[in-house]
Amino acid sequence: MLDARRLLLDSFEAAVAAADPLCVLGAALPSAEQIGRFARTRVVGAGKAAASMAMAVERRWPSDAPLDGLVVTRYAHGLPCRRIEVVEAGHPVPDEAGERAAQRMLGLVGELGENDLLVALLSGGGSSLLSLPVAEVPIDDLKKVTRALLASGAPIQDINVVRKHLSRIQGGRLAQATRARVLLRMISDVAGDDPSSIASGPCSPDPSRYADAIAVLERWRVDAPASVRAWLQRGARGEAPETPKPGDAAFDRVDSRIVATPHVSLEAAAAVFERAGVRPVILGDTITGEARDVAQVIGAIAREIARHGQPFARPVALLSGGECTVTIRGGGTGGRCTEFLLALALELRGIDDAWAIAADTDGIDGFGENAGALLAPDTLARSAAAGLDARARLDDNDAGGFFGALGDLLITGPTRTNVNDYRALLLLRGDAREAQA
Repeated sequence: MLDARRLLLDSFEAAVAAADPLCVLGAALPSAEQIGRFARTRVVGAGKAAASMAMAVERRWPSDAPLDGLVVTRYAHGLPCRRIEVVEAGHPVPDEAGERAAQRMLGLVGELGENDLLVALLSGGGSSLLSLPVAEVPIDDLKKVTRALLASGAPIQDINVVRKHLSRIQGGRLAQATRARVLLRMISDVAGDDPSSIASGPCSPDPSRYADAIAVLERWRVDAPASVRAWLQRGARGEAPETPKPGDAAFDRVDSRIVATPHVSLEAAAAVFERAGVRPVILGDTITGEARDVAQVIGAIAREIARHGQPFARPVALLSGGECTVTIRGGGTGGRCTEFLLALALELRGIDDAWAIAADTDGIDGFGENAGALLAPDTLARSAAAGLDARARLDDNDAGGFFGALGDLLITGPTRTNVNDYRALLLLRGDAREAQA
């Protein structure tokens, strides 16, 4: 008998496990012989996976080889590393703890020489955690523009264009600040796995310019603080140095590799469905846009399958990844995974054998403490019986509250990795559905 709920949870767990730094990072680190060629090794890093990545380095590193460093991760995401200091800071809005950690990090990399090795560990969330604004922009103003960008519906790539041009450490400036060889290892949470967008690319060339950052604020109608606008306009006039671009000599010393990606995690989830006798279809790992718009498209595919058996026969699981956005217009806090799922529930009316999960692989859906939620064939019936108006909750951007009231939120705690959102829509045959009743 097929347990649809368990199958969805197992697929999500497989997706997360495929991006576990303790499993995937070791093979991408130097051998003991290579390590011995450097006078010393210093580790820096930022992101929700930073502590786990640091622990993976410690486990791999020879006990007699010099190793120290500093990484910054989200509050409650730390781990007890022995040789690498772990600092916790604010996410998704930066705070003073992250600013202090980034300032220290910049000093630490500047101490290294040509015979040293810098290991840079970056993952999703690093843009907020590694916040070191230029002197002309106070941290409080960086917080304000970050909140406004997050609420505007702007995609993460656009948000990071602004961040890089307000930063002393992002947009390639960390690599520019050291003379050491740089071993850059990343866990990707961005569409297309673009290194310049992962944690706002501290060790990667930045193709964007100050004018692009100004255009982002205008495009998304962001009311930025005066200090932010003044700095960006100054840069656009050529009165402040640009971020280092492709071809800059600083990047000749950087060995860059991505060790975990959204697509590999989708493939791991697909294998779970295959073993259960369900055909998995990976729609893509770069599906972005407003969460409710993405739900409308995937719901349309589901209706075609349910009514016409095209383009796939049931049972089938439609898998997708990518970071949706939520433009906050109501009183709720957004949660792109739960908003996607509630919008999908409304799109799937009349399809009584549909199950779904939408969850962020880092365990945090936006500002909430849940990873996402699960959708069952009876979700809307149960919500109506409980007096919950699904459409009104969606319009209020309160999908998290909706699924919380039904007991269908997915609570994982910190996973200490991040390969973006995971979505799976499971369409069963009638006999499989009846087994659930």
